[in-house]
Amino acid sequence: MGTIQKSETSKVTQNDVAKAAGVTRSIVSYVISGRTDRSVAPETRQRILEVIDQLGYRPNKAAQALQQGDVAFAAKKIGVVLANAEMFRRPYYAEILAGIHSAAHELNHYVSFIRFFHELKDPVLFNELIHNEEIGGLILVSLDQSIKTKEDKIIIEKIKERIPQIVCIEWKSENLTSVMFNRQEAAYKACEYAFSKGYKHIAYIGLDDERVFGVQQFLLQHEQKSSIKEFYLSKAFDMWGGHDAIKEVIEQNKLPRAIICGSDEVAIGVMCYLNQQKISIPNEVAVVSIDNIEMSGYTFPPLTTINVQKSAMGYQAVEMIVNGSAKPSENAVCVMLPTSIIERQTC
Repeated sequence: MGTIQKSETSKVTQNDVAKAAGVTRSIVSYVISGRTDRSVAPETRQRILEVIDQLGYRPNKAAQALQQGDVAFAAKKIGVVLANAEMFRRPYYAEILAGIHSAAHELNHYVSFIRFFHELKDPVLFNELIHNEEIGGLILVSLDQSIKTKEDKIIIEKIKERIPQIVCIEWKSENLTSVMFNRQEAAYKACEYAFSKGYKHIAYIGLDDERVFGVQQFLLQHEQKSSIKEFYLSKAFDMWGGHDAIKEVIEQNKLPRAIICGSDEVAIGVMCYLNQQKISIPNEVAVVSIDNIEMSGYTFPPLTTINVQKSAMGYQAVEMIVNGSAKPSENAVCVMLPTSIIERQTC
């Protein structure tokens, strides 16, 4: 196929693409739509894509919406709402977002927008984005971190009324499908692993959520300290928090034999300070964490952690929207993805 000249004066149409590729307009339309319910020879599809590239064809979205109807046109568009802007800086959530984008691409959908929950308090923006003529599905990531007031809860209820397919990631909401991991079980596994390696004096640094009860459950079952005040050393959610928490613990001479960290970021902060103080890991203090973000394999020493299927949570959320199993209802399901220990050198 020779080089095709782009038109500088008029908009390229599907008819132009079809003529240049030597196929019918209906086949061009089919290839552009990304559908797979009809057999098109790979070489034909490739030829059409090459012509599209050479001519600079751009779909007429207004015409597509008019032809398919606004709701049908929006069916393949997915919105994402994050609890806050801080999530963009957190590797844990970056992996979840990567899973969402990968699934959308593979399943012929695409992410229409990524917004923060507080932005939806603007009624103009809310009405523009949260509508079934704009998106066919919505993924709500860790919004339990942002829902504080009655007004916040009202926003969630409005979302349920408007969007046909909704999935929560890393939190639960009544009548909504959710994908997450069992935080209590993960913390229990972390304690269990440390205990099996001979570390009996176990403490916790991290967020005050189900992970605390996982540690407490383990200690109760093994006749250890059961009061939360006795084993919960400090609240922390990032590297700075972990660093400051262990600094305070050391200054108070309360250093335990093993520390369970609520996240890898907290653990990295803890390990940073321990290394600065030349406190040997794990010879003097063992560290076990929860997450298994990529950098946890490159700490000194490499971090023993509980693997959470972060990318898979994002992928699963999109998959449920695509197959139509995420409708708000009394029968909404909660999918719990399994966790597993990643043995490295900190415990």
